[in-house]
Amino acid sequence: MATKQKTETSASANAPAPSAWLMALEFRAFWELGAVIPAWPFLRQAPTGDGHSVIVFPGLSASDASTLPMRSFLENLGHDVSGWNQGSNFGPRAGVLQAARQQVIDTCQVTGQKVSLVGWSLGGIYARELAKELPDCVRDVITLGTPFAGSHESTNAWHLYQLVSGRDIHGEVEQFDLPVAPPVPTTSIFSRTDGIVAWPASIQAPCKINRRTENIEVIASHVGLGLNPSAWWAVADRLAQAEGKWQPFAHKGGLHGLIFPNPAR
Repeated sequence: MATKQKTETSASANAPAPSAWLMALEFRAFWELGAVIPAWPFLRQAPTGDGHSVIVFPGLSASDASTLPMRSFLENLGHDVSGWNQGSNFGPRAGVLQAARQQVIDTCQVTGQKVSLVGWSLGGIYARELAKELPDCVRDVITLGTPFAGSHESTNAWHLYQLVSGRDIHGEVEQFDLPVAPPVPTTSIFSRTDGIVAWPASIQAPCKINRRTENIEVIASHVGLGLNPSAWWAVADRLAQAEGKWQPFAHKGGLHGLIFPNPAR
């Protein structure tokens, strides 16, 4: 991946990690997956895809099994979806980033089309950095609860990261310009009730090199972001946009406004 060229400061950099109370609320992820059933009539109306390829990257210590429900939903909408095919995500250990890069390149070459990248938490870091390195292969990037705008201390998972990856996170974050958006349409989906990642750490600041960036707020836990019906809808809505015709997510009133609060409030 590209090494860090320039550091941009952000008000999110010093956001404290979520409280113990928010961490305790992470157990509601089971109910979020269960909410798919009553929300199914709503989800069936989600915008359909055009068949282009989508790669979904799981979060820290998670595997493709964690993204299977969302990937199945997106497949039903007409997308050609695959996982990252590298087992559990224990951080960017030897060969991991190279394999992810090659997967994006191969998928683009085989299909003759750019690939959309969806990343949950740490998986979103991969998606963003790959898009910076391979903009000619990437159509757009969507992240869920990804801590790209804050320091490692903005999360409750950095100790686990060091444990499972065997890498020093202090040195890791210095290698990349994480707050800067990729040069492709980029969406950050976040929750103010995220118990793992401080929500300001997932806010994409206006980017000089890319005006096609946005933040979408949903009401979800961190563990439940990839299982949450509203997050699924937002991902589907973004993926359904025709290449080259990106428009920001439409924030409306009424029930829609309750499900998707205005992130600028």
